[in-house]
Amino acid sequence: MSGLQCLATENIWFDKHRYDDAERCFYEGANGSPAQVKSATQPAKGRQAKRPHRNSSSKSGDQDTKGKQMDYQSMQKEIEDMRALIRVLESRVTSLEKTQTTAAPAPCVQAAKVQAAPQRKAVVDEDDDDDDDDDDLDLFGSDDEDAETLRIKQERIDAYAAKKSKKPALIAKSSILLDVKPWDDETDMVKLEECVRSVQADGLLWGASKLLPVGYGIRKLQINCVVEDDKVGTDLLEEEITKFEDYIQSVDVAAFNKI
Repeated sequence: MSGLQCLATENIWFDKHRYDDAERCFYEGANGSPAQVKSATQPAKGRQAKRPHRNSSSKSGDQDTKGKQMDYQSMQKEIEDMRALIRVLESRVTSLEKTQTTAAPAPCVQAAKVQAAPQRKAVVDEDDDDDDDDDDLDLFGSDDEDAETLRIKQERIDAYAAKKSKKPALIAKSSILLDVKPWDDETDMVKLEECVRSVQADGLLWGASKLLPVGYGIRKLQINCVVEDDKVGTDLLEEEITKFEDYIQSVDVAAFNKI
């Protein structure tokens, strides 16, 4: 490939000196001929084509600035409104504090008036007492009234004591279940039960009974009774029942419950 062909394929800026001259004239303020300025500026069409884009970007920047200014102004207005509201609230609080401080001493004045009124009344009562005779004063009551009060009090005490004495006393009772065992299977259980029920004491009441098998044909007598705790105990029952040695081998307490 020849040198001319290589130069034809290369992108070379042949008009660069013209742009340099135009730029130098612009900055130095040189007064060149209109033809030279025109010739120097004619190849710069590409730059001039780009200027509308710069102008459009500057316009959008101006719009953003105006929007920010409007937001700032609205914010300033809200701040001013809040400050005005705070001033109103402060004025109301101060007015309320003043009314409370002025109204507080009123109860003291009323209390002083109330205290002064009984003193005047006491003075009037003392003057009246000086005019009356000493015999008319009865501060603690007469002896007749004291005797009457004591008599009424004694009558009430006696009535309460009589009412309490008539009330029946609570008697503690217990329910006892006894297991009475015979000697063998030939023991007469009917006679055994008669011997058990023959035991009598103050505060003892026999109840129901039944025969229960023990083993090897032997049965035991299970009998219930109700006793007064202060009069009859389990030891007394066992002692009295085991006296019938011909029929009874032993006596056991199967259950004991308070009533």
